[in-house]
Amino acid sequence: MANDYYMKDTSNDRQAECEWMIRTQIMSRDITNEAVINSMLSVPRHKFVMEDKQELAYYDTALEIEEEQTISQPYIVALMAQALELKANDKVLEIGTGSGYSAAILSRMARKVITIERHDLLAELAKERFRSQGYNNIDVLVGDGTLGWSEKAPFDAILVTAGGPKIPIPLIEQLALGGRLVIPVGDQGEQHLLRVKKTIDGELIEDNLGAVRFVPLIGTKGWNQDDVGNFS
Repeated sequence: MANDYYMKDTSNDRQAECEWMIRTQIMSRDITNEAVINSMLSVPRHKFVMEDKQELAYYDTALEIEEEQTISQPYIVALMAQALELKANDKVLEIGTGSGYSAAILSRMARKVITIERHDLLAELAKERFRSQGYNNIDVLVGDGTLGWSEKAPFDAILVTAGGPKIPIPLIEQLALGGRLVIPVGDQGEQHLLRVKKTIDGELIEDNLGAVRFVPLIGTKGWNQDDVGNFS
């Protein structure tokens, strides 16, 4: 592993664990994007989980957070971030703020991150984490993420961190020409991680990045809350 990938963050009192995570879970697989690696090295994952889960923060596993939601395993966060092919001046829309960890990762790679969360508590906790750790290029909205945020569109990249039955049309409409959308799509048991690229001519090109399992994407253009089984 090249030493110049490392961006030491003195605010992370578990930096050695973070570096171990990068070596064993990220760079040992198919994550080669230096911006993704550097971003994950600079964001302390344990500060985005509940206190009783912090000892497990750098392990290769998803973890439960508040409101019966989850923070994805580190590799999946890295895979999705890499798939977005972000540039430094990009404006990113994230659907499903959760703990705020993914938005923090993206904020170190892009100019602006706008993230939508349907749970008031999760949104408030994420805002406090962003504020206390100095992430000043992230806006948090409480609302229906399946509708996107038309007032702020178009977006250079859109990341959906919950599994839906199909790709919400509003997100396609709000994706800029040349933009990339990454979303898990499938049934309640398993989804496939899809990347959709919108060409400069408006054509949509779809790639399947493999099987994943996420909590449900609930909203007007996603799953109905009453019809959702146990995704956890």
